[in-house]
Amino acid sequence: MSPLPDKYLPTIDEAAAHLLARAEQARGLDVPAIRSRLTGAVEKYLFVGGENPEHADIIEFIEGIRADDLCLILACERGDEKAWEDLVANFDQTVRSAARKIASNPEDADDLASSIWAELYGLRTDRDGKKKSKLAYYSGRGSLAGWLRAVVSQLAVDQFRKSSRFVQIEEDREFDAIANEAALSGIDRLTSSTDDPETMVSDQSSADDISDALKEVIGRLDAEDRLLMKLYYFDDLKLKDIAAAFGYHEATASRKLTRVQDEIRKGVEKELKNKHGWTDSEVRRHLSDTAAGLGIDLETMLATLALLILLQDYWL
Repeated sequence: MSPLPDKYLPTIDEAAAHLLARAEQARGLDVPAIRSRLTGAVEKYLFVGGENPEHADIIEFIEGIRADDLCLILACERGDEKAWEDLVANFDQTVRSAARKIASNPEDADDLASSIWAELYGLRTDRDGKKKSKLAYYSGRGSLAGWLRAVVSQLAVDQFRKSSRFVQIEEDREFDAIANEAALSGIDRLTSSTDDPETMVSDQSSADDISDALKEVIGRLDAEDRLLMKLYYFDDLKLKDIAAAFGYHEATASRKLTRVQDEIRKGVEKELKNKHGWTDSEVRRHLSDTAAGLGIDLETMLATLALLILLQDYWL
C-alpha cells in the first residue's frame, strides 16, 4: 500500500467535511479528527495494484462511508464516554446474538460477548501506552452491526486456537515457513440467509458471486483434500495425527493444507474473472478488503469459507 500523494489531501478534506455534514451526530469531531481514518481507508482500498484513482473516485468512495457509524467509533476511540454508552446500548444485542450463534451454551455466549466489549474498549496498550482496540479496524464502509458480528467470530476463533494446540514438528524451520494458522470463522454471510448487509463483502451481488465461485472450486477438490480440510479446520485434529492417518510426515500435511488454500484462492479469483466478469482490481479490492477487515490472510479466509460451504453441502 503506497502513501497517499499530497495532491489528494484537499480532496480528502473536502469529502471529510461533507461526511461530517451528513452525519446526524458528528459527536464533536472535525476534519482533522477524521482525516487519518479516511486517508487510511482510501490508501487501503483504492490505491491497490499501482492504481491511481481520480479525485471523483475518492469522493465517491468516501460518500459510501457510513457517517454516523464512523463518527461513533472515532468518538469512542477518543475516550468519549457518551459515545461508548451509545455503542453498547445500540449494539449489545447484536454482539450477544452473534455470540449465541457461535457458543455452545448461554454461559459461554455471555463470556464471549463480554470479551468482545473488552477488546473493543481496549484493555491492552502498545509500546507508547496507547490503548490497542479493534475499533481501529472499522473503516465505515459497511454496517457497524455486520462488522461487529465479524469481530465476534474472529475473537471466537482466537479463543478456540489459544485453548487448542500449536503443532510442533521436528522440522520447525520448515514448518514455520509453510504452515498457516487456520481460523474457523463463524461468519456465515456467504452460506446463510442472514439479513446483515455487510458481514463478509460489501454487497449482496458480490457475496453471491464469491459464494458461487467457492462452490465451483470446492466441487473440483478431490476427496482427500476435502477430508484434510474437515479434519484440520472442523475436527481440530493435529497435523501429526492427520499425517499419521494418511501415512505421511506432518510437514507434508502442512504443505498439502497450504496447497489447498492456495488452490482455493486461485480458483476463486479465476472464477470471479472468467465467469462473473470481475476485473483484477475488483478481485483484489473485494477479497483483500474482507480478509483485512477480519485480520486474517486471504488464503485462510477463503479456505475457511470453503469449509463452511463444504460442511453445508457435503458433510452435514
